[in-house]
Amino acid sequence: NEDVVRAILDSTVVRVGLDRKTPSNSLLVVLGIRRDGQKVLLAVKNMGGESEAAWRTLLDDLAKRGLRKPELAIVDGALGLEKALVALWSDLPIQRCTVHKLRNLVAHAPKKLADEIAADYSDMIYAKTAKEVEARRKAFIRKWRVKCEAVATSLEEAGDRLFTFTRLPPEQWKSARTTNAIERLHEEFKRRIKTQTVLPSAETAAMLFWALLASGQITLRKSMA
Repeated sequence: NEDVVRAILDSTVVRVGLDRKTPSNSLLVVLGIRRDGQKVLLAVKNMGGESEAAWRTLLDDLAKRGLRKPELAIVDGALGLEKALVALWSDLPIQRCTVHKLRNLVAHAPKKLADEIAADYSDMIYAKTAKEVEARRKAFIRKWRVKCEAVATSLEEAGDRLFTFTRLPPEQWKSARTTNAIERLHEEFKRRIKTQTVLPSAETAAMLFWALLASGQITLRKSMA
């Protein structure tokens, strides 16, 4: 029943078991941001993977626990997650993380073009008005369609969900563009468990995640505008 206005969803990979050959396990994590800006961890659970079905099961559980449709969901671009969100809330505004998309764009081109792609992308994403963002988006696609078509195609693949932030007041753009808030939570969790030689299961890792928050060893601060 938290007054959650934004939900940031992502997974974090943990290694468990004594055998080094044991495959990595993904914990699905949902971080909420309340209307007052306070972050609250809504879910961290091992669902056996990151499929649409896994995310939908987790989201259904959150809905049963009283989570209402947030005003915005911020995701890393995983297709299964986006499908699960739309299946539950068909009209939910979704923002794809702009940092993840930049990494994806760079991966589609020769290394020598990485700096130029990043510069053009930053000019677009960090433009001051929605109109400027859209104009630079079109210019980006025109340029890279000629210079490296895979880059232009990758940007087009993200569609309007990469630019959902432009519907918000400009002072909220910084916090709405990326999944940085949940990425920092993942990093802090991994730093805290670095000294743990063995985590017997993904369920244990999830319990430890909650315990570190409950004990105050990991804190959730208010989100910036």
